[in-house]
Amino acid sequence: KSIKTMHGNFHFAKDKDEALKILKGITGTGKTIVKGKSITSEEIDMNENLEQWGNTVYETDLGEFIVQSLHSRPMHILAPAVNIPKEKVAELFSKIANRDLPPDPEKLTEFAREYLRDKFVNADIGISGANAITADTGSVFLFENEGNIRFATNAPDVHIVFSGIEKILPTLSDGFRLLEVVSRYAGYLAMTYVSIVSGPSKTGDIEKTIVYGAHGPREFHVILYDSGRSEVAKDPVLSPILICVRCGACMYECAVYPITTGYWGYKYMGGIGIPWTAYISGGFEKAAPMAFTCTLCGRCVSYCPMEIDTPEIVLRLRETLNEKGYIPPFIKSMVETVMRDGVPY
Repeated sequence: KSIKTMHGNFHFAKDKDEALKILKGITGTGKTIVKGKSITSEEIDMNENLEQWGNTVYETDLGEFIVQSLHSRPMHILAPAVNIPKEKVAELFSKIANRDLPPDPEKLTEFAREYLRDKFVNADIGISGANAITADTGSVFLFENEGNIRFATNAPDVHIVFSGIEKILPTLSDGFRLLEVVSRYAGYLAMTYVSIVSGPSKTGDIEKTIVYGAHGPREFHVILYDSGRSEVAKDPVLSPILICVRCGACMYECAVYPITTGYWGYKYMGGIGIPWTAYISGGFEKAAPMAFTCTLCGRCVSYCPMEIDTPEIVLRLRETLNEKGYIPPFIKSMVETVMRDGVPY
């Protein structure tokens, strides 16, 4: 209701098929699309589908741009290209630029800035996720440091927000409280940019007549995505995963993640990614190897601003996986060896 009051367009998608149908209805085909980083968009394979429909898609977060250009996958929730050395990035960008670029992070960043600048200006559609959506005002909070999200959501005629329903907060004030938490636990004194978007751009400068579509987008769409979230919310053990603020603090303290990086995951990675994979995006089969790799050490709980007890959730999931017959072969083999020889190896 608040989004519509602010002259935005509200859409609800219960699953991937509905989300893609809504998205295609807005984007159509033959468009140039710029995107801000959004792990929720990966749940529906957004980029691949947009391109199949005949659109051209540019990831504009530097890490995501690198990953997209390499046809790879993100390796961290905040730093998608954390595993890629500067020499590899220089080789990649040199091919794109058709000139030699040095393995210098500053020079490489300058090239990305130069290359993507006209993509922002000439894009038809900008797509972002949301750090929060406030129920009282229909406002979308966007936190960032690079400035790409501001370009992607201001320059094109159409801004599409694709967000999970868990991002809804009661009030505008709650959005600012979230900002404090995310900034600190992501390792920043403050985010460089904080955008609050409440509908399409507008002006009332001519005889105080409100006209929508001033310098920013003419259209504003919010697609809220469920995909199992509402069911998870009903479970007292599982529901805390929905309050994860995506700060990434748990991954830096995890005993397993530094060794495996994003390979320990599907769309979502790390310890918190285990239940997200099982119940939101991936399913039990993909989550099983992740669940039995977790050491249950609890370091993630100590560093989580929301105090999510991931080990407790993983233990509960292991029970479910056992009941449903999703025990990974290496675990079965180990148990059989213990039962037979008294040792796991």
